[in-house]
Amino acid sequence: MTGRRVLRAGALAYLALLVLGPVLMVVVRTFSSGPGPVVAALTSPEAVHAAQVSLLLVAIAVPVNTVFGVVCAFVLVRYQPPGSGLVAAAVDLPFAVSPVVLGLALFVLYGRGGWFGPVLAEHGVDVVFALPGMVLATIFVSLPFVAREVAPVLREIGDEQEQAATTLGAGGWTTFRRITLPAIRWGVTYGVVLTTARALGEFGAVAIISGNLVGATQTLPLYVEDRFEGFDLTGAYAAGLLLALIAVAVLVVLTRLHRRLDPTSAPEET
Repeated sequence: MTGRRVLRAGALAYLALLVLGPVLMVVVRTFSSGPGPVVAALTSPEAVHAAQVSLLLVAIAVPVNTVFGVVCAFVLVRYQPPGSGLVAAAVDLPFAVSPVVLGLALFVLYGRGGWFGPVLAEHGVDVVFALPGMVLATIFVSLPFVAREVAPVLREIGDEQEQAATTLGAGGWTTFRRITLPAIRWGVTYGVVLTTARALGEFGAVAIISGNLVGATQTLPLYVEDRFEGFDLTGAYAAGLLLALIAVAVLVVLTRLHRRLDPTSAPEET
């Protein structure tokens, strides 16, 4: 019992040192001059636009990667087609490739002198230093999370219930909607949380492909860096705190949804 308490205390102390301490320091520094400068920093046109761009990227990347992740995990686990090992490795590629390298690769592919840039430019499509390039970068860096959360769940639940539903005459979509999806929904939920956090906080790839143009292609992480380099520490801390609050809000909403919809998570009545 004593060893367990020591281990628990050590884990909590380690967590406090790495996570809670820096977060509390950001909160203290943010409000060191009072709430007025914080409100002014967060309501400036540059900050508002950066927040809008970040949320737009999340709104695009998360649904795309959620659909892709579920389909990819289902195909890899249930069908295991030839070359599935290469597909699985490709899905994990964002874990191994630096975001900065990704940004450079996108620049080479879609820049004015790149492989696809001149063709797209002829049709009036700008990828580099524009929203499409930022969307591509955000989707790539947040690609693996849903697939990697859903695949183990699919392996765990097996396919007996799906086969039974098929035997009883259910179609493929009906089986997926009524049998598979309810079984994997919390894997999907956790994948969405991780995807949202990754998309919201991406810096390296987006910094290169966007050009960090103030009021045009600047996201909240880029805004934090810009304010910090401009010695506007209140603006930098305020934007960083806003990023943390958005991530916490997403986590709280999904946790409450989990408790409301999952009957096994409700407290037992005595």
